[in-house]
Amino acid sequence: QVQLVESGGGLVQAGGSLRLSCAASGRTFSSYAMGWFRQAPGKEREFVVVISRGGYSTYYADSVKGRFTISRDNAKNTVYLQMNSLKPDDTAVYYCAAAVRFKMTNPPAYEYWGQGTQVTVSS
Repeated sequence: QVQLVESGGGLVQAGGSLRLSCAASGRTFSSYAMGWFRQAPGKEREFVVVISRGGYSTYYADSVKGRFTISRDNAKNTVYLQMNSLKPDDTAVYYCAAAVRFKMTNPPAYEYWGQGTQVTVSS
């Protein structure tokens, strides 16, 4: 069992930056690829990025490539999402999730989910 808790969301102006964190409980964190998803009101949950178990490989959605950076610290059981050059379209609830397999972009492939953190980007 893995429990995930996101933090770091907030209100930021367009062009600004935020850093999200996702802290995991349990000793099996390094056994999972970790992904970030987001969901805006009235829209489906959308894949953002995923990082492999060891942190050596990443895969980004085109919409965030070059602006967002995922990283993880397995010693701290934490995954991070650095978001730069934020746009109003990035406004959503952001979720971290754990999957056994890497490079999965569909939500059902992820076994564990956090409760989400709100990111609001004003224009």
